[in-house]
Amino acid sequence: MSAPLTTLVDAPVVARPLPARTFWRRALRHRSFVLGSALSLLVLASALLSLVWTPWSPYEIDIASKLRPPSAAHWLGTDVFGRDIVSLLLAGARSTIMVGVIAVSIGLTFGVCLGLIASARRGWTEEIIMRFSDFTFAFPAVLSAIMLAAVVGPGMVTSIVAIGIFQIPTLIRLTRGSANAIWAREFVLAARAAGKGRFRITVEHVLPNIMSILIVQATIQFALAILAEAALSYLGLGTQPPQPSWGRMLNDAQSLLFQSPMLAVYPGAAIAIAVLGLNLLGDGLRDLLDPRLARER
Repeated sequence: MSAPLTTLVDAPVVARPLPARTFWRRALRHRSFVLGSALSLLVLASALLSLVWTPWSPYEIDIASKLRPPSAAHWLGTDVFGRDIVSLLLAGARSTIMVGVIAVSIGLTFGVCLGLIASARRGWTEEIIMRFSDFTFAFPAVLSAIMLAAVVGPGMVTSIVAIGIFQIPTLIRLTRGSANAIWAREFVLAARAAGKGRFRITVEHVLPNIMSILIVQATIQFALAILAEAALSYLGLGTQPPQPSWGRMLNDAQSLLFQSPMLAVYPGAAIAIAVLGLNLLGDGLRDLLDPRLARER
Protein backbone atom coordinates (compact mmCIF):
# COMPACT_ATOMS: atom_id res chain seq x y z
CA MET A 1 0.00 0.00 0.00
CA SER A 2 1.42 3.41 -0.97
CA ALA A 3 2.21 6.02 1.66
CA PRO A 4 -0.23 8.88 2.29
CA LEU A 5 0.22 11.94 0.13
CA THR A 6 0.91 14.22 3.12
CA THR A 7 3.75 11.98 4.22
CA LEU A 8 5.41 12.18 0.81
CA VAL A 9 5.06 15.95 0.68
CA ASP A 10 6.29 16.62 4.21
CA ALA A 11 9.24 14.22 4.12
CA PRO A 12 12.61 16.00 4.21
CA VAL A 13 14.22 16.01 0.79
CA VAL A 14 17.77 15.98 2.08
CA ALA A 15 20.62 14.12 0.45
CA ARG A 16 21.94 11.62 2.94
CA PRO A 17 25.68 11.78 3.60
CA LEU A 18 27.78 9.11 1.98
CA PRO A 19 28.99 6.26 4.19
CA ALA A 20 32.51 6.81 5.49
CA ARG A 21 33.90 3.91 3.46
CA THR A 22 32.39 5.23 0.23
CA PHE A 23 33.57 8.76 0.96
CA TRP A 24 37.18 7.73 1.54
CA ARG A 25 37.15 5.45 -1.50
CA ARG A 26 36.13 8.40 -3.68
CA ALA A 27 38.51 10.73 -1.83
CA LEU A 28 41.55 8.55 -2.53
CA ARG A 29 40.72 8.65 -6.24
CA HIS A 30 40.34 12.44 -6.28
CA ARG A 31 43.67 13.95 -7.34
CA SER A 32 43.01 17.47 -6.01
CA PHE A 33 41.95 16.15 -2.62
CA VAL A 34 44.93 13.79 -2.31
CA LEU A 35 47.50 16.38 -3.39
CA GLY A 36 45.89 19.14 -1.30
CA SER A 37 45.75 16.90 1.76
CA ALA A 38 49.40 15.90 1.33
CA LEU A 39 50.60 19.51 1.06
CA SER A 40 48.41 20.67 3.95
CA LEU A 41 49.58 17.80 6.15
CA LEU A 42 53.18 18.65 5.27
CA VAL A 43 52.71 22.21 6.53
CA LEU A 44 50.85 21.00 9.63
CA ALA A 45 53.52 18.39 10.37
CA SER A 46 56.22 21.06 10.06
CA ALA A 47 54.40 23.24 12.58
CA LEU A 48 53.94 20.35 15.02
CA LEU A 49 57.55 19.26 14.61
CA SER A 50 58.76 22.76 15.50
CA LEU A 51 57.08 22.41 18.91
CA VAL A 52 59.48 19.65 19.92
CA TRP A 53 62.50 19.91 17.60
CA THR A 54 64.33 22.22 15.22
CA PRO A 55 67.88 21.69 13.89
CA TRP A 56 68.99 24.93 15.53
CA SER A 57 67.31 27.50 17.73
CA PRO A 58 65.34 29.91 15.52
CA TYR A 59 65.88 32.69 18.06
CA GLU A 60 69.67 32.66 18.52
CA ILE A 61 71.73 35.11 16.44
CA ASP A 62 75.19 34.08 15.24
CA ILE A 63 76.67 36.87 13.11
CA ALA A 64 79.84 34.86 12.52
CA SER A 65 77.74 32.27 10.62
CA LYS A 66 75.64 34.67 8.54
CA LEU A 67 74.78 33.95 4.90
CA ARG A 68 76.38 30.53 4.86
CA PRO A 69 75.49 28.26 1.92
CA PRO A 70 73.69 24.93 2.39
CA SER A 71 75.81 22.37 4.22
CA ALA A 72 75.55 19.34 6.45
CA ALA A 73 75.20 21.62 9.48
CA HIS A 74 72.72 24.03 7.88
CA TRP A 75 70.69 22.22 5.24
CA LEU A 76 69.39 25.39 3.55
CA GLY A 77 72.07 27.77 4.82
CA THR A 78 71.71 30.71 7.20
CA ASP A 79 70.22 34.19 6.98
CA VAL A 80 71.79 37.60 7.52
CA PHE A 81 71.68 37.08 11.30
CA GLY A 82 73.23 33.61 11.19
CA ARG A 83 69.97 31.82 11.97
CA ASP A 84 69.29 28.42 10.41
CA ILE A 85 66.81 28.67 7.51
CA VAL A 86 65.22 25.25 8.14
CA SER A 87 64.58 26.15 11.78
CA LEU A 88 63.04 29.47 10.75
CA LEU A 89 60.76 27.77 8.22
CA LEU A 90 59.56 25.21 10.77
CA ALA A 91 58.91 27.83 13.45
CA GLY A 92 57.34 30.14 10.87
CA ALA A 93 54.84 27.42 9.94
CA ARG A 94 53.76 27.30 13.58
CA SER A 95 53.15 31.07 13.70
CA THR A 96 51.32 31.06 10.37
CA ILE A 97 48.99 28.20 11.30
CA MET A 98 48.28 29.69 14.73
CA VAL A 99 47.28 33.04 13.23
CA GLY A 100 45.24 31.36 10.47
CA VAL A 101 43.33 29.00 12.77
CA ILE A 102 42.39 31.68 15.30
CA ALA A 103 41.50 34.27 12.64
CA VAL A 104 39.33 31.83 10.66
CA SER A 105 37.67 30.68 13.90
CA ILE A 106 36.76 34.31 14.66
CA GLY A 107 35.39 34.76 11.16
CA LEU A 108 33.39 31.53 11.28
CA THR A 109 31.96 32.18 14.73
CA PHE A 110 30.66 35.67 14.02
CA GLY A 111 30.04 35.26 10.29
CA VAL A 112 28.03 32.05 10.51
CA CYS A 113 26.01 33.19 13.54
CA LEU A 114 25.12 36.55 12.01
CA GLY A 115 24.37 34.97 8.64
CA LEU A 116 22.00 32.42 10.21
CA ILE A 117 20.27 35.14 12.23
CA ALA A 118 19.83 37.30 9.13
CA SER A 119 18.33 34.39 7.20
CA ALA A 120 16.04 33.29 10.02
CA ARG A 121 14.73 36.68 11.18
CA ARG A 122 14.56 38.63 7.90
CA GLY A 123 13.13 42.16 7.96
CA TRP A 124 15.04 44.87 9.80
CA THR A 125 17.29 42.34 11.49
CA GLU A 126 18.54 41.07 8.15
CA GLU A 127 18.90 44.62 6.81
CA ILE A 128 21.00 45.75 9.79
CA ILE A 129 23.26 42.69 9.64
CA MET A 130 23.84 43.02 5.90
CA ARG A 131 24.59 46.74 6.17
CA PHE A 132 27.05 45.90 8.97
CA SER A 133 28.59 43.35 6.61
CA ASP A 134 28.94 45.97 3.88
CA PHE A 135 30.55 48.38 6.35
CA THR A 136 33.02 45.76 7.59
CA PHE A 137 33.84 44.73 4.02
CA ALA A 138 35.19 48.24 3.43
CA PHE A 139 38.06 47.56 5.88
CA PRO A 140 40.51 45.04 4.41
CA ALA A 141 42.98 43.24 6.65
CA VAL A 142 45.86 45.61 5.92
CA LEU A 143 43.80 48.73 6.69
CA SER A 144 42.40 47.19 9.87
CA ALA A 145 45.90 46.18 10.97
CA ILE A 146 47.19 49.71 10.38
CA MET A 147 44.42 51.19 12.53
CA LEU A 148 44.90 48.59 15.27
CA ALA A 149 48.66 49.04 15.21
CA ALA A 150 48.21 52.78 15.69
CA VAL A 151 46.14 52.09 18.82
CA VAL A 152 47.69 49.00 20.46
CA GLY A 153 50.87 48.49 18.43
CA PRO A 154 51.84 45.83 15.87
CA GLY A 155 52.00 42.18 16.78
CA MET A 156 50.48 38.75 16.31
CA VAL A 157 47.27 39.72 18.15
CA THR A 158 46.86 42.70 15.83
CA SER A 159 47.13 40.49 12.75
CA ILE A 160 44.74 37.90 14.19
CA VAL A 161 42.05 40.51 14.94
CA ALA A 162 42.53 42.27 11.59
CA ILE A 163 42.33 39.05 9.56
CA GLY A 164 39.41 37.78 11.65
CA ILE A 165 37.43 40.98 11.02
CA PHE A 166 38.23 40.70 7.31
CA GLN A 167 36.78 37.14 7.25
CA ILE A 168 33.42 38.04 8.81
CA PRO A 169 31.54 39.78 5.93
CA THR A 170 32.41 37.06 3.42
CA LEU A 171 31.09 34.35 5.72
CA ILE A 172 27.97 36.37 6.56
CA ARG A 173 27.08 36.66 2.88
CA LEU A 174 27.80 33.01 2.16
CA THR A 175 25.88 31.74 5.18
CA ARG A 176 22.87 33.96 4.54
CA GLY A 177 22.65 33.03 0.84
CA SER A 178 23.00 29.30 1.52
CA ALA A 179 20.56 29.39 4.43
CA ASN A 180 17.96 31.28 2.39
CA ALA A 181 17.98 28.46 -0.15
CA ILE A 182 17.34 25.92 2.63
CA TRP A 183 14.54 27.98 4.17
CA ALA A 184 12.65 27.72 0.87
CA ARG A 185 12.76 23.90 0.85
CA GLU A 186 9.66 21.79 1.45
CA PHE A 187 10.95 20.00 4.54
CA VAL A 188 11.58 23.34 6.27
CA LEU A 189 8.04 24.46 5.45
CA ALA A 190 6.81 21.15 6.89
CA ALA A 191 8.86 21.73 10.06
CA ARG A 192 7.33 25.20 10.46
CA ALA A 193 3.85 23.74 9.95
CA ALA A 194 4.63 21.18 12.66
CA GLY A 195 5.20 24.05 15.11
CA LYS A 196 8.99 24.18 15.27
CA GLY A 197 10.47 27.58 16.06
CA ARG A 198 13.01 29.40 13.92
CA PHE A 199 15.90 28.66 16.27
CA ARG A 200 15.16 24.92 16.31
CA ILE A 201 14.77 24.82 12.53
CA THR A 202 18.05 26.67 12.11
CA VAL A 203 19.92 24.24 14.35
CA GLU A 204 18.26 21.01 13.21
CA HIS A 205 17.71 21.64 9.49
CA VAL A 206 19.42 24.72 8.10
CA LEU A 207 22.91 24.49 9.65
CA PRO A 208 23.46 20.76 8.92
CA ASN A 209 22.50 21.29 5.27
CA ILE A 210 24.97 24.13 4.72
CA MET A 211 27.79 22.62 6.77
CA SER A 212 29.56 21.17 3.73
CA ILE A 213 29.59 24.61 2.07
CA LEU A 214 31.04 26.18 5.22
CA ILE A 215 33.75 23.51 5.47
CA VAL A 216 34.88 24.15 1.91
CA GLN A 217 34.81 27.92 2.44
CA ALA A 218 36.81 27.56 5.66
CA THR A 219 39.70 25.98 3.74
CA ILE A 220 39.63 28.86 1.25
CA GLN A 221 39.50 31.44 4.04
CA PHE A 222 42.41 29.67 5.73
CA ALA A 223 44.49 30.08 2.58
CA LEU A 224 43.56 33.77 2.42
CA ALA A 225 44.48 34.14 6.10
CA ILE A 226 47.94 32.71 5.42
CA LEU A 227 48.49 35.21 2.62
CA ALA A 228 47.20 38.07 4.79
CA GLU A 229 49.43 37.07 7.70
CA ALA A 230 52.48 36.95 5.44
CA ALA A 231 51.61 40.35 3.99
CA LEU A 232 51.11 41.94 7.41
CA SER A 233 54.36 40.45 8.74
CA TYR A 234 56.18 41.65 5.64
CA LEU A 235 54.89 45.17 6.29
CA GLY A 236 55.92 44.98 9.94
CA LEU A 237 52.33 44.95 11.26
CA GLY A 238 52.05 41.26 12.08
CA THR A 239 54.32 38.84 13.91
CA GLN A 240 57.21 40.72 15.46
CA PRO A 241 60.83 39.61 16.00
CA PRO A 242 62.23 37.45 17.40
CA GLN A 243 59.20 35.24 16.62
CA PRO A 244 59.86 33.71 13.16
CA SER A 245 57.35 34.31 10.39
CA TRP A 246 57.40 33.59 6.66
CA GLY A 247 56.41 37.17 5.91
CA ARG A 248 59.12 38.48 8.21
CA MET A 249 61.66 36.27 6.43
CA LEU A 250 60.65 37.84 3.12
CA ASN A 251 61.07 41.29 4.65
CA ASP A 252 64.57 40.42 5.89
CA ALA A 253 65.54 38.99 2.49
CA GLN A 254 64.41 41.91 0.31
CA SER A 255 67.68 43.80 0.72
CA LEU A 256 69.71 40.70 -0.21
CA LEU A 257 67.96 39.63 -3.41
CA PHE A 258 71.10 40.00 -5.55
CA GLN A 259 73.51 38.71 -2.92
CA SER A 260 71.48 35.73 -1.70
CA PRO A 261 68.19 35.34 -3.63
CA MET A 262 67.38 31.97 -2.08
CA LEU A 263 66.59 33.69 1.22
CA ALA A 264 63.42 34.98 -0.44
CA VAL A 265 62.72 31.79 -2.41
CA TYR A 266 62.45 29.52 0.65
CA PRO A 267 59.69 31.41 2.56
CA GLY A 268 57.95 32.27 -0.72
CA ALA A 269 57.86 28.58 -1.64
CA ALA A 270 56.54 27.72 1.84
CA ILE A 271 53.69 30.22 1.48
CA ALA A 272 52.92 28.94 -2.03
CA ILE A 273 52.83 25.31 -0.84
CA ALA A 274 50.51 26.13 2.05
CA VAL A 275 48.11 28.19 -0.06
CA LEU A 276 48.14 25.71 -2.97
CA GLY A 277 47.50 22.79 -0.63
CA LEU A 278 44.52 24.46 1.02
CA ASN A 279 43.03 25.54 -2.31
CA LEU A 280 43.36 22.04 -3.76
CA LEU A 281 41.92 20.60 -0.55
CA GLY A 282 38.97 22.98 -0.80
CA ASP A 283 38.34 22.02 -4.43
CA GLY A 284 38.47 18.36 -3.53
CA LEU A 285 36.11 18.74 -0.58
CA ARG A 286 33.69 20.71 -2.74
CA ASP A 287 33.49 17.82 -5.21
CA LEU A 288 33.33 15.12 -2.55
CA LEU A 289 30.70 16.80 -0.37
CA ASP A 290 28.40 17.78 -3.25
CA PRO A 291 25.69 15.08 -3.31
CA ARG A 292 24.96 15.74 -7.00
CA LEU A 293 28.54 14.98 -7.98
CA ALA A 294 28.52 11.99 -5.65
CA ARG A 295 25.59 10.48 -7.54
CA GLU A 296 27.23 11.09 -10.91
CA ARG A 297 30.43 9.24 -10.02
